[in-house]
Amino acid sequence: IGKFEQSDQGTLFLDEIGDMHISTQAKILRVLQDQNFSRLGGNKSIQVDVRVVAATNKDLWTEIELGNFRADLYYRLNVVTLHIPPLRKRREDIPLIAEFFRRKFSREIRKKNKGFGPETMDLLCNHQWPGNIRELKNLVERSVLVAEEGEEITAKDLAMAGKDYFAAGGKDR
Repeated sequence: IGKFEQSDQGTLFLDEIGDMHISTQAKILRVLQDQNFSRLGGNKSIQVDVRVVAATNKDLWTEIELGNFRADLYYRLNVVTLHIPPLRKRREDIPLIAEFFRRKFSREIRKKNKGFGPETMDLLCNHQWPGNIRELKNLVERSVLVAEEGEEITAKDLAMAGKDYFAAGGKDR
């Protein structure tokens, strides 16, 4: 069964909907309007009741004007809009999010450490985060994997590229 069928009576998260091909947008719109669909190659109509949450890093108005995003789908989805600024514009959230990921990955791989050292946290807070939250998540996961058991996570454990490391305020390596 597909994602809509799996999400019946629940919520379906569509990530990066602004990158979705225009023909796929038409199919999503049809399901949202009719609350039913047929499986590929099927002849039976399947009824679904799905709440859709969608995310994008694109300006959908611009995409509509460029002909890359359907206005009717935008209006169907745009019931409640939450604008969440990129990580680089809310640096005060970085320590909390980094610590959340550190605990999560420490638990998953059963590896204890003492958290982030002050220099390490400064680097995290000063980094520009072009990859936003996904970049932070991956960086923290890697640092938990490579950090010494029972020790603080160091700047070296972050393994930032040299230019990123120095741009974030890192000292000599």
